[in-house]
Parts: sequence; structure tokens; C-alpha cells
Amino acid sequence: MTSVSGKTTNGFTYEGEYDHANVDRITWSATYRRNGLFFGMRHGRINELLGIPVDEVDDVVKDDIELTWLQSS
Repeated sequence: MTSVSGKTTNGFTYEGEYDHANVDRITWSATYRRNGLFFGMRHGRINELLGIPVDEVDDVVKDDIELTWLQSS
């Protein structure tokens, strides 16, 4: 498992982790907070990651974590 954290564009912080489910797929989960208060959890899966450089995987996961939160808000 790899840990990630960040802040969404609408002001929520998140802490999450992801794992390679297979060669081209990642599964992730994240906990969202605002001002230290729990606001929710989400999980997701990213497919077709072949060809993505290893140093860019964190950014791809963070983007998906934010997108998932924004779409559910």
C-alpha cells in the first residue's frame, strides 16, 4: 500500500492509500475531512494504467480521489 494525501479544490483534506490490484489497475480508498472533522470516505479503481510512468501514478490517484469526491458532493 502507498499513502497519499492532499486537499481538494473545494477545501476538503484527504488521506488515502492505494495498491496495485494487477499490472494496469489500482484500487484506492480515502477519508475526507474539513477543519479536522470527518466528512466521508470513498473508494475507487483506476484501470488501464499501462504506459503511465511510476513517478506519475500518485498524481493520477490524487486526481481520481478529488474527482470522485467532487462528483459525489
